Amino acid sequence: MNNTLRRLAQLIPIIDWLPRYQIAWLGQDLIAGVTLAAYAIPVAMAYAALAGLTPQAGLYCYIFSGIAYALFASSRHLSIGPTAAISVMVASVVGTMAAGDLSTYAAIAAMTAGMVGGFYILAWVMRLSSFVNFISESILLGFKAGAALSIASMQLPKLFGVSGGGDNFFERLLVTIQQLGDAQGIVIALGVISLVLLICGECLFPGRPVALAVVIIATGVVSAYGLSEQGVSVVGFIPPGLPAIGIPSFHTQHIEGLVELAFACFLLSYVESIAAARTFALEHHYTVDPRQELLGLGAANLVAALGHGYPVAGGLSQSAVNEKAGARTPLSLIFASLTLVMVLFFLTGTMRNLPDSVLAAIILVAVSGFIKIDDFKRLWQISRLEFNIALVAFMGVLLLGILKGVTVSVIVSILFLLRMLAKPHVAVLGRIPGSTRFSDADRHVSNERFPGLFLFRIEAPLLYFNVDTINSTVLDAIHKEKVPVKLAVCDLSTSPYIDAAGASMLEHLVEELEREGIKFKVAEAHAEARQILRATGISESLGGVSRHIALADIVEDFERDTKRAATFIETELRSYT
Repeated sequence: MNNTLRRLAQLIPIIDWLPRYQIAWLGQDLIAGVTLAAYAIPVAMAYAALAGLTPQAGLYCYIFSGIAYALFASSRHLSIGPTAAISVMVASVVGTMAAGDLSTYAAIAAMTAGMVGGFYILAWVMRLSSFVNFISESILLGFKAGAALSIASMQLPKLFGVSGGGDNFFERLLVTIQQLGDAQGIVIALGVISLVLLICGECLFPGRPVALAVVIIATGVVSAYGLSEQGVSVVGFIPPGLPAIGIPSFHTQHIEGLVELAFACFLLSYVESIAAARTFALEHHYTVDPRQELLGLGAANLVAALGHGYPVAGGLSQSAVNEKAGARTPLSLIFASLTLVMVLFFLTGTMRNLPDSVLAAIILVAVSGFIKIDDFKRLWQISRLEFNIALVAFMGVLLLGILKGVTVSVIVSILFLLRMLAKPHVAVLGRIPGSTRFSDADRHVSNERFPGLFLFRIEAPLLYFNVDTINSTVLDAIHKEKVPVKLAVCDLSTSPYIDAAGASMLEHLVEELEREGIKFKVAEAHAEARQILRATGISESLGGVSRHIALADIVEDFERDTKRAATFIETELRSYT
């Protein structure tokens, strides 16, 4: 393979793996693709309805984004399509912009997908695949649980056949309860029976297209008994065939709101997609390239926009269906797309009597897996800080909505991180018995301390907003020592970065300790920290900084000098006697 083809294969991985494709995999990918399509038909329609769009918009997303992603994917199992969280995020923002105009609504949703794709491509060009790490697993845990309850509160009115209302979870729940007296019995029966069938089916036939079977049964019942004429709300007419491909139109007054929404969808979809992709990569022992996924997801969202869809992501549940059905390569996504094309051309007429209450039941079952009580309990045991972050995300989504809830939880997470960095732990060190290693003496009382020698480690970068705290903490600890300190040594092994203020703090610490007759040294400094200390000229006042200066060596020299001094004093005393 020449260099040009190799670079092209890195850009478009299908060029690399397709020539090595084994015929034995074809049947597995085909079955997985058809199974995925069977799962996607009801779910995509339900999520599109959740987003406030026509049911076919969800199918368009699956068709176009699946093919585009398959060309660029580094994951073998990730399935791309609309997700519940992004759907409700779109509905919560786009509805206000469109002001009741359905064509404007669809255009804004499609333009959002295009802008999400643009963010992905920009992040790929700028190599920002690690940027989304600001959305931690703790935030996702709380967000998903809050989003699940928020989505459920939106679907309960459809399940009971009432109008619903309210701006947040608590208001929607209260309004739904107040309207239960107006609920339609036949709608409730359809919804509840579907809900029971879906739950039982998930338990008895995991990984199978249970939702499709429920949809077929419910649609048949409504058609046979004419229930749509008795007040049962149904999907209605679905135009056959594919949509016209084109750039969605939008008005300039929507740009500011679109950028905010698109950026939130970009962050959320990438984090969800990477988490799902890594899950299956770990299970099947292959590697996912986070940067390549930016390109694949960007292409998927761009074509979703051209196909009049809305933002898409790699969902864990749909990817699990793909993986459990035996998918070996991204070719299964192409087979799924082709299957959905056949459905749109030949089977749309049979889906017009699909009850909205059944779609609501499908969504309720799908999002129920987002609420993981055991994960909250485990987080409480591991880290109260991370638990609080998850709780903020959870309550933020319930009270403020999806978009603002995510934003608030990210800000709170960053503030918690800054708080930790602003008051870092300064460990007073002692030597671990029988070794040349050192650890926190306060936590390990058996560690060996050295009278006159003060060893400490700053367990954080030295930055302008934490240096005053570090300086006062170190001086207070030195002054509390029972034996007067002769030498203080700072272990910088856990301080990966020092800014100008941090370097200046070390210089002032040297001056302060010199006035008290205490020498000061640094050890175990990282390359970047050493470079900064040398560039600022402070390394000279520290007696020089070098990668060869180890903490154990300084301690050994101090012990040797202390013994020499003790021996000299003892000799002098003997000479006088």
